[in-house]
Formats: sequence, C-alpha cells, structure tokens
Amino acid sequence: MTAPTGSPPKNILATLRRIGALAAPYFRSEEKWVARGLLAAIVALNLGVVYMLVLNNQWYARFYDALQNKDEAVFWKEIVFFCWIAAAYILIAIFKFYLTQLLQLRWRAWMTRSYLARWMANHTFYHLELARYGQQDGQTPDNPDQRIQEDMQIFTDYTMTLSMGLLNAVVTLVSFIGILWGLSGVVSLSLFGSTYSVPGSMVWIALAYCAAGTVITHYIGRPLIGLNFQQQRYEADFRHHLVRVREYSEAIALDRGEQVEHGQLKLRFGSVLKNYLQLIKKQKNLVAFTASFGQASVIFAFIVQAPRFFSGAIQLGQLMQVNSAFGRVQDSLSWFVDNYDRVAVWRATADRLTSFEAAMRLHDGTVSALERTPSKAGEGLSAAGVSVALPTGASLIEGAALSVKPGDSVLLQGPSGSGKSTLFRSFAGIWPFANGKVSVPDNAMFIPQRPYVPNGRLRDALAYPDPASKYTDAQLVQALDDALLPDLASRLDDSDAWSQKLSGGEQQRLAIARVLLRKPAWLFADEATSALDAEAEETLYKRLAAGVRAAGGAMVSIAHRASVGAFHDRRWTLVPESDGASARYRVEAT
Repeated sequence: MTAPTGSPPKNILATLRRIGALAAPYFRSEEKWVARGLLAAIVALNLGVVYMLVLNNQWYARFYDALQNKDEAVFWKEIVFFCWIAAAYILIAIFKFYLTQLLQLRWRAWMTRSYLARWMANHTFYHLELARYGQQDGQTPDNPDQRIQEDMQIFTDYTMTLSMGLLNAVVTLVSFIGILWGLSGVVSLSLFGSTYSVPGSMVWIALAYCAAGTVITHYIGRPLIGLNFQQQRYEADFRHHLVRVREYSEAIALDRGEQVEHGQLKLRFGSVLKNYLQLIKKQKNLVAFTASFGQASVIFAFIVQAPRFFSGAIQLGQLMQVNSAFGRVQDSLSWFVDNYDRVAVWRATADRLTSFEAAMRLHDGTVSALERTPSKAGEGLSAAGVSVALPTGASLIEGAALSVKPGDSVLLQGPSGSGKSTLFRSFAGIWPFANGKVSVPDNAMFIPQRPYVPNGRLRDALAYPDPASKYTDAQLVQALDDALLPDLASRLDDSDAWSQKLSGGEQQRLAIARVLLRKPAWLFADEATSALDAEAEETLYKRLAAGVRAAGGAMVSIAHRASVGAFHDRRWTLVPESDGASARYRVEAT
C-alpha cells in the first residue's frame, strides 16, 4: 500500500482539479438540495450587493452635483435615497453572512462525518500509521487528526469566502467596466507624430495597473504557498508531541525524561518559529507591496482625471463617479493581489486535504492478500500458507501452517521482535502485510499487551467497545471482582482519565474484566498479564481458561514467562532461520 507524497503539487490546474474533486461530493450528497439552495441564495445575495454598489455609484454623480450646484432640495432627496440603499445593503449583508456561515457549518459537518467514517472504517486509521514506517516513510499524510479537525474548517471557510469574493469581483467588473468606459470619454494620444483617439481610457489604465500589480504580487508571494503548507505541518507535529507528553506523563516522570522531552518540544517549537519567521518575512514583502498598491489606487483616478475636471469637461459629481467606478474596477481586477496571502493558506490547506483524501482512496482500493474467513461451527482456528512481513517488506514468517481445536490451549513463544504479535494481528485481520489463508471463529476476542482504556465513565471503559447499557450493574461489578479489581466496583459512574489513573497492572486487569464480561469462546492474549504478579496471573489465567472451556473454545497466548506455560498444553515456537533463508523465522508446533 502506497500513498501520495505530502508535498504540495506545483501544477495549478492539477491542484484545481483535485480541489474540485474534494469540494464536489458535498453538493452531490444526500444534502445536495439544501446545499445547492443555500449556495444559490448566497450567489443571489452577492449579486444583490453588486447591484447596490451600482446604485451607489449612480448616486455619487447626483449627490456631488447637488453639492456643487448648492441644490438643497436635490441634496435632501439624495440623502433619503441613500438611506434606502444603505438599509437594503445592510439587510442583504446580514442574510449573506448568516447563510454563508450556515453553509460552511453544514459543509464542514458533512465533510467531517464523511472523513471520520472512512478513516475509522476497515482499519484505515491503523494502516495509514503503519504506512509511515519502512519503505513508505514520508509518503503518508502526517497528522490526520489535524487535517480532519483544523484543515476542514479552514478549507470550507476559505473556499466559500474566496469563491464568493471572486464571483463578486467578476460581477462587479462586468457591471462597472461599462460605466467606467462611458465616463472615461475619448482621450487623444500623440505617438510618433500621429494622434490617436483612445475610447474608455480609464478602463485600459485600470487593466494595465492591475495586471502589473498581479504579476508583481505573484512573484513576491509565491513562496507563501509552500511555507503555509509546512507551517501547518510543524504546528501539528508540535501539538501532537504535547499530547504524547500528557499521555505518557507517568512513564516520562519515572524515567526522569523531562529534559529529553523538553528538548524535543523545544526542537519542534523551534521548527514552528523558524518557518513562521520565514513566513512573516515573505508576508512583510507582500504587505508592503499590496498596501502601497492599494493606497496609490485611492488617488490614481483623481490624478488621471484632474485635467478634465479643471478644464470644465466634467463636473465634480462625474469626477467622483469616475473615481468610484475606477475603484470598483480596480478592486475587481486586484482581487488576486488583495487575497494572495489567503489564497496561499487556502491552497496549502487544500493540498493537505487532497493528499489525505488520495491516501484514504488508495487504501479503500487495497485488498489484503490474506484470505480470512470465519470458521464453521465446531471448528477452530486454521492457518494455511500464512506469510507475515514488516512494512519495510522484510519477511518475518513464511508459509506457516497452524491449527487450534476447541479445548486446546496454545502458548506462542519466540525471541522479542520475531513477529509473535504481528502473527496475532494477522489472525485478527488488521495486519495488511500478510498473505495466505486463515479461518478464525466468530466468537473470538484479542487482548493486546497494552489495552486501550478510554477516558470517561468507568462503566463505559469496562464495557468497551460495547455500550455499557448492554450489561447490568451486577454483571459489571462481578467482572471487576473476578478480575481482582473490587475497589473499583463502587466507581462505575465516576468519570476520569483512567489511562492515567490506573497502573499498568490495573489496566491489564480491566482488559481481562472485559473478557470475563463478554465471555468469548476463543481468546487470543498478547502478554495480557505481563504487568501482574505471579499470584494474580495464576488466578486470572485459571479463570480465563475455565471461561473458554465452558464456552467450547480455546485460548492462544503470547508470553515470555515460563509460569504461563503451566496453563497451556501446546507450544508454537518461532525459531530463527539460517542466513540466506527467505524468512527470518519459522513456526514449530509441538
């Protein structure tokens, strides 16, 4: 399984196609009619805003002419008309804001639900993490949590804001370019001894002014795209390590690892600051140009039209109308200049999401070479020609043939790193680097060495992944007692960070309590009692063995302690192969 690289694509057209593929599904989803209706309403409101600006531009001519002519009646009439325009503009702006935010919210909610469902399905979240190692290191998108939580919010926000801003710019340009053309008049231009009449001079000036600004802006701001991409990555890496320090706080404290972790956090935060400093420097250059460009545009039209005004060719109202129309045309043509920094952030965010999307789509089409089927009634575990490899491609085990019958108890042993846990993962169907055939009973349960203990109510942590309502309080209390956790029986409704509050041994006993609660017929235990004392281990293994026998199943365990062997009547041993063999280990069953 491979994934696309995490670097942003350089081909703009390819990026736009990928972004379109990222955005389109929502408008074709089960919410399509609501989404399309909201989008149509927002577009209509944006057109309404432009219409208000056109009315406002026409108002400029009448109002300033009234001032120049000292026509009080027209003055007050235009004041009333302006109030109506302003009221309509405010009303449109309110509804445009509300509907835009509502569409962004619904879009983000839909994308988040969709991505979460795909990320959590078919062990995608697990396989994408595996793909970050070995031959695929650096090819899998980093920090999927940040991409789902933060990048989607930025993407939906900026996509709506920038797309509607671009629509406004285009419609405003179409609406005002004709007005500006008519107001510009015909200008005579002498060149090389010949005189030329140039109609719509202000339009050509605006085009040249904005074209130059756009080219210069792109040249100055181009580095921002890559820097924003890296900034989001460094921020996410820093936040992720902070979470790991909190999660492993006890282990770090016991190892006196504070200085090491402090150094790692400083290193990651240093990357954040270093990249951000480069970002600031590039943004400073961009801001310097765009601010100068914007300020120059304020008086540019006045300077160009001043000779016509002072010669009496146009009145004050027409001068103000020309300036207003030029400003609208210039703003429309300068949309790229004014929004370049936001476009850079948006593109970086979109690149991160589209690469994440591509990685999940690639995983969706990945079919494991391991053929895993449920065992028939009365049959046990059978494995034929099972080979297990590492993410790097190195072969651990090749062509293993194994079987477990009801009533058996098997102990899997071998050197550390020989692939014992990986073989269990293959039986469970979560390890993608395996092939062969395996049949596993339906009523099977796997216990990892380090169980997952969710925070929240203790009853939920005990019943996980089943809902706590599936079991009575009496059943929950009995499971805790049987797992040697009687002190927790009175705390079922307590909410806490149990992964932090419970010791390693208590967490392993809580995992065993889940087994005693669910009563599976088949149990696969991976160092499930490694943190327990010998007496507790003996008591719990006897109860686990009795439980699977009563259910007509079997137990397979991984353990290094010789004492665990007393509870098993068969052995699977991973034996190192000689140098030059196709796999590192072979399985010997006794």
